[in-house]
Amino acid sequence: MPHTVTVGLDGSRESLAAVDWAAAEALRRGVPLLLLQVWDGDDDPRTRLVDPATARGWGERTLGAARRRLHRRHPGLDVETEWTCGDPVEALCAAADGAEPLVLGSRGLGGLAGFLAGSVSLAVLARARRPVVLVRPHDHARPAPGGDAPEPGAPGLGAAGDVVIGLDVFRPCDEPLAFGFAAADRYGCGVRVLHSWAVPTLYGPDVMAALPLLLTEIDRDACRSLDEALAPWTDKYPGVPVVRTCRRGRPARDLAEAARDARLVVVGRRNRRTRVGAHIGAVTHAVVHHSPAPVAVVPHD
Repeated sequence: MPHTVTVGLDGSRESLAAVDWAAAEALRRGVPLLLLQVWDGDDDPRTRLVDPATARGWGERTLGAARRRLHRRHPGLDVETEWTCGDPVEALCAAADGAEPLVLGSRGLGGLAGFLAGSVSLAVLARARRPVVLVRPHDHARPAPGGDAPEPGAPGLGAAGDVVIGLDVFRPCDEPLAFGFAAADRYGCGVRVLHSWAVPTLYGPDVMAALPLLLTEIDRDACRSLDEALAPWTDKYPGVPVVRTCRRGRPARDLAEAARDARLVVVGRRNRRTRVGAHIGAVTHAVVHHSPAPVAVVPHD
């Protein structure tokens, strides 16, 4: 059973945003926070000539500075640090096995381009067996406690709003719902569950004559399935307000739109492998790249 919130740290603005989010999460859960730095000198041309001892010194200074910063902001938070040398994807996936969740930063591009998650983050998302949260930094950071200047790397979104859960009611799974409802219960906010559906292509080109009846039937079935999927969780968390949205649309676009004022977006990732390796799925991939709010990717069978 995981007993830490773990965050990947490299000293960048993106990873500092992840550290801030992870610290708040660890406090809410009442568990220690682990700051993890992974060094792979062979993968970075800037550090190929740096020996491991020097790299470890750099890493420990970065970890120490982050730890002191967190102790100033959160005196009661138990902060642990770890520096390791190896493949970042393997090390972070191993760390995810002992974390709930693993938190990573994502590079901001701004505007309609969304943000670039990065090859390491995407590889971890595809392979990790535990939930992974991606946090994007924002230009309008919140003020530092007791000061006027904003803290670098502090996330500007995700501090308010509801938890948004994307759900495919025709292939429902409990893991994203469990994660999202538990998060909303900790935050003291509501849950918005979104299911978007489209007319199946198998109906063929002659569907237009029967389209109104077909749309009504699909909508009725989807709404009924959504209510059935949510029933155990509304019973378990009666104090969490729930808004159900079931409509015809495009899941990736609708989730990205809902994420604009969300506190957290929760999506699932089916555990599966193809001949080209593990992947996270088209909808999850789009949400990860375009959501301005933190995104929790929850694996499931």
